[in-house]
Amino acid sequence: MMQMTNTVKQLLIINIIFYIGSNINGDFVYQLFSMYPPQNPNFRFWQPLTSMFMHAPMPNLMHIVFNMFALVSFGSALEHFWGAKKFIFFYISCGLGAALLHVGVNYLEYQHALEALQSVNIPQDIITAIIKEGKYNDKVLELVPLSTIEELYFSFNTPSLGASGAIYGLLTAFAFMFPNAELALLFIPVPIKAKYFVPGIIAIDLFLGFKGNSLFGNGGTGIAHFAHIGGALCGFLMMWYWKKNSFNKNRWD
Repeated sequence: MMQMTNTVKQLLIINIIFYIGSNINGDFVYQLFSMYPPQNPNFRFWQPLTSMFMHAPMPNLMHIVFNMFALVSFGSALEHFWGAKKFIFFYISCGLGAALLHVGVNYLEYQHALEALQSVNIPQDIITAIIKEGKYNDKVLELVPLSTIEELYFSFNTPSLGASGAIYGLLTAFAFMFPNAELALLFIPVPIKAKYFVPGIIAIDLFLGFKGNSLFGNGGTGIAHFAHIGGALCGFLMMWYWKKNSFNKNRWD
């Protein structure tokens, strides 16, 4: 395995510090640094950046473990060839791109549910109670399905967190630069070349994102699939631009 590079090491330390600090201080830190939907009063302008360093609280260790393993594995290879400045620019850009797409899709879902309730003339005070507290009466269920109520509440109140969007950007860049490198998952014993592996997991995320979004399907997974797709898309566009302009051959150091 390639030796861990300096910027990757610093990102790893920052993520661990955030993780320990958020678990010690609890909800206050999660509320401050996770990314809330912009329509929620808990939203702060720094959250698209800070949420990249937040991960699910203990005992859920797999969220941060998998992200940090991917950061070290793929990030070190990319920083080695790019240099620190180009790498950190790419990493942060992909994380912000992930946040942007996630926020956009979440807002469309929120508006979709809100308009559904308004279209059947549900009073504003009841809609407000659903949005802020998740409270409703049985008469509301006679007019709209429970899934619409849940959609409105969760799209307003659910924060997002994690480095996954930026990680998907790194995966995309890795597949660009090392298309024939062989990768494997624990439940797939046969190594797969990066040029097939990475598009494959992105395709799975795209399928689950559409299936789990009420605008297109039903049955969410609790994972921000469109954030993953946003990070991958941002990574793809940057790599395509750099390759087109031969900029990826230059270091920024």
